[in-house]
Formats: sequence, C-alpha cells, structure tokens
Amino acid sequence: MSDSDDDVPTLSAHTLAALQEFYHETRTRPDQDRMESDPFAVGAVEEDWRMSQFWYSDETAALLAEEVVREAGEGGRIACVSAPSVYQKLKQGVVDGSDRVSAFVLEYDRRFATYADDFIFYDYNEPLSLPPSVAPQSFDIVLADPPYLSEECLSKVAKTIKYLSKGKVLLCTGAIMENVAKELLDVKMCSFLPKHNRNLSNEFRCFINYPSSLLWS
Repeated sequence: MSDSDDDVPTLSAHTLAALQEFYHETRTRPDQDRMESDPFAVGAVEEDWRMSQFWYSDETAALLAEEVVREAGEGGRIACVSAPSVYQKLKQGVVDGSDRVSAFVLEYDRRFATYADDFIFYDYNEPLSLPPSVAPQSFDIVLADPPYLSEECLSKVAKTIKYLSKGKVLLCTGAIMENVAKELLDVKMCSFLPKHNRNLSNEFRCFINYPSSLLWS
C-alpha cells in the first residue's frame, strides 16, 4: 500500500449515515415546503425527469382546467391521466366552476397520494388495472398526457381513455403523434399551443374529439 493510500481519509459509519440523511432532506424538503404552503400549486410536487415529468406553465394549466370544467358541465367528473398540473389547477379554486365538478388524478408517482381519495394509482403498462371503484365510462371528459412519445405508450393510454370516458377526450402529446392519435382516438389537432415550465425539444400539441375553441385559438 502506498503512502498516498494511507493518507486518504475515511468516514465513520455514523458520519456516512448523517451525510445520507442530510442528502435525503435536501432532496425532499423543497417538495414538503411547497406542499405545506399551497398543496395544489402547479409545481408543488417537483418534476422528476426519470418519470418523464414536465409540468405545464401556470397559464396553460389554467386554460386546460377551464376547458375541462366547461366540457364536463355542472356536477361533471374529470379524469386527469398523467396530467397532475391540470388537476392541481382545478383544485386551487381559481377556475370558475371548478367547485361544481369532481376531479381525479391518475398517476404512477405515489407522491400524489397526498391528494387522498382524488389519487388513483395508474401504470400505463397495465392500462385497465384500475380500482373497482373506477367504473367504465364514468367520466364526462378525460384529459390525458401520456408520459412517453411512442406508439406503444399512446396505444396503452388510449385503452385507459376509452375505458374511462363517456365520450369527450382531450389528449396532450407531441405533434409527431398526430397520425397515431387520430387512428386510436379519432381526435383533431388544436391550434392552441400548450406551454411547459421547461422548454421541450419536441413540439407539443393538444388533440380533441369534440367542438371547442381550442381548435382555432
């Protein structure tokens, strides 16, 4: 063993444990602080790129929330599939009529379980693996944002959408998915351009299967 090896400092097990605890706290404290200040603020739960999470801008989340409230109607039910920022905007109480609808968030990320009964665990790889309480065609509108830009992912999410929706679909995904989306869900691309808090490399669009001002806005 060389002299340099002898001089390398080592950390005790206690010190290592303390460092790991500090690292964990610095990773989790921002989410906890934001959740405590406003649990429904867009970004209250930090994006995790490992799960392909990219939150909408506050303006886009508000506009999409207004759209689904309008289309669901009074007493309507809204499913936000992999679109937690729209769900959060609906629950903030800043969108007119949001207090007269029911909204649920279907998410793989269990951090959103903090929303209690509004949270439904969802894995797009098992598109129909939903709780018995989630009845078929029980939502007046389904807003979905598949986590990945692939035909395989969209095909599976489309199965979930068809199971949940009474008819109306608002799909948010990359423009490159237009033909696949049309084939699977008979949706049209809107003129409206959704924006995210972070700039995405792929052009992002909304698609719907009902008449709306989003088509030409």
